[in-house]
Amino acid sequence: MSVSRLSALLSAVLLVLSLIATPARAATPGDVVSARPTTVYLLPGKLLEVPVNAWHVLYHSTSATGSLNTVSGTLLVPKSRYPLGTRPVVGYAVGTHGLGDQCAPSVSMAQGREAELALVSLLLLKGFAVAITDYEGLGTPGPHTYMAGISQGHAVLDSVRAATRVPGAGLSNRAPVAVMGYSQGGASAGWAAQLQPAYAPELRLRAVAAGGVPADLHAVARHLDGGDDFGLAAAAGAGLDAAYPELDLDADLNDRGRALLADAAGDCVGDLDKLAGLRFSDLSPIDLLGQPKWQARLAENRLGSVAPRVPMLLYHATGDQIIPLSVGSALRSQYCRAGVNVRWTKLPAPDHVTGAVEGGPLAVGWLALRLYGLPASGNC
Repeated sequence: MSVSRLSALLSAVLLVLSLIATPARAATPGDVVSARPTTVYLLPGKLLEVPVNAWHVLYHSTSATGSLNTVSGTLLVPKSRYPLGTRPVVGYAVGTHGLGDQCAPSVSMAQGREAELALVSLLLLKGFAVAITDYEGLGTPGPHTYMAGISQGHAVLDSVRAATRVPGAGLSNRAPVAVMGYSQGGASAGWAAQLQPAYAPELRLRAVAAGGVPADLHAVARHLDGGDDFGLAAAAGAGLDAAYPELDLDADLNDRGRALLADAAGDCVGDLDKLAGLRFSDLSPIDLLGQPKWQARLAENRLGSVAPRVPMLLYHATGDQIIPLSVGSALRSQYCRAGVNVRWTKLPAPDHVTGAVEGGPLAVGWLALRLYGLPASGNC
C-alpha cells in the first residue's frame, strides 16, 4: 500500500473515531434554532418602522409536561450603545392574542398591528433589549397551550436565554434580566418568577412586574362563565387541553361544544366575542370544572405556591371585569405571607384593558430602577 493511500485511510479512520467519541450536543432549553433579521412597525400598513435591530427567533423551550419543544419569538435590540455597562434584557410577556398562528405577536409586530409595542417601546427607549415570546404553539406547529402557566413561564425564561445566544445581537449571558407582562402575560411573568430559581438559575433576574394576573384559573373561569368574556374561559380550556392530553376535552363536550371550539381554534382574541354569554353547561353535559382531572391541572397552574426570590410589582385594575381584583389581591397576600418583597398597586382603572394602559408605564419605570441596581421597597 502506498504512503498516500495509507495516510488517507488513517485520516478516514480518525474522522470516524472522532464522530463516535464526540457526539453532537443534545438540544437544551434556550438554544437558538434559527434567527433571521426582521422589521417591526408601530402602525398598520408597515408605517413607522421601529428603529432597532430585530430578529425573528426560533428557540428551544420546555412544555408543561417537561418535553423539549420549539417556540418562536422576537428579539429587539436598540441600535445605540448602552451607556451603563452591560445591556439589560427584558423578557416581555404579551397578553392574550388568540389561538391561531396569525395572532402571534411576531406576526402582528411585522405587520404594524401590535398594540403592546407601544409599551415595549418604553423599554427600548431606556436602552434595554426586549425578548418577546409567542408562547408554545402560537407561531409554531401545534395548538397554542393558552394559559398553561408552566409552559408560558418556560417560554419567557427561554426567550431571554435565546436572546443572549443570537449571533450579532451583542447581548451577554451575564446581563441583568427583568420580566414584565399583563393578563396572560402577567400570569406568564409570575410563572417565570416562580420557576426561575430551579429552571434558569443562571439568569441574573433582578425583578418581575406582573399586572392583571389570572393567578387562579378556576376562580377566573367561574367568574367568566355566562359573561361577555366567556370566550377567554373557553380558550383557556382548549389551551390546557392542548398542554395536558389526558384532559381529553373533546370527549366531554356535546356536539355544540365540539363545533364551537373547533370553529374558535384559529381565532384571534377579538373573534372570541362570538362565544359571549355562553356557559360551560352549554358546551358539556358534565361539570367540567368539577372533574378531578381538571381540578388537578387547574391547581397545578395556580400561582402562589412557590415564593419568587426577586422583588415583585403586582398591579391590578379596581374595575377589572375579566380578572377580579380579588384574584390579584389573593396572590399578593400569598406572596406576602411567604416573605416575598411585593409592591402592590391597586389602579383606579375601570376595566381590564385600561389597567394595562395605566399600569404599563408604572411597571416600566419600576423595573428600570431595579435594573439600575436600586433596591425595591415592598408594601406588604
